[in-house]
Amino acid sequence: MHITIVPGYQGSPPEQWQSRWEADLPDVTRIAPSSWDEPELEDWMAALDRAAGARNGQTVLVAHSLGCLAAVEWLHRNPDGARGVFLVSPPDPVAASFPEVVGTFRNPRMQELPVPGLLIASQSDPYCALPAAQSIAAAWKVPVIDAGELAHINEKSGVGYWQQGRDLLTAFTAGLGEPAALG
Repeated sequence: MHITIVPGYQGSPPEQWQSRWEADLPDVTRIAPSSWDEPELEDWMAALDRAAGARNGQTVLVAHSLGCLAAVEWLHRNPDGARGVFLVSPPDPVAASFPEVVGTFRNPRMQELPVPGLLIASQSDPYCALPAAQSIAAAWKVPVIDAGELAHINEKSGVGYWQQGRDLLTAFTAGLGEPAALG
């Protein structure tokens, strides 16, 4: 199954797990908005259209941080656009830590997702307290997995390749009926 990588604010550096998975997985596309440093929601929607739209729904969105909010908005606009969505460390849009520069992402849709999803959250995420992540998951009607004390689950968290997350992705896609392509 095809994977569409949806990084967060400023993209994913080479040492971040999304970049490492991209190098490891056989069929991957990464979104390429022009507004990584001053994110504009509509630019990210166009980037998702380019990266995932041509897949006729045969992709799984793998999103991190701000990319989670982009992926959710894109799915509401394109309910048949993906088989599922794997959401890691979404930011809390009402928290004081939500960056002003990403203001166009501030009001995400808090309603049931049109595709199966899984949200992975950290107990020590500075951008989204675990109770807030659980509330977001409840609004989107997706299960949430507590990954433990992994901060924002990024390159600064020291998770490296993040095998736990990779195993969760494999299990998630297996539930969608397509495990072999990720093996």
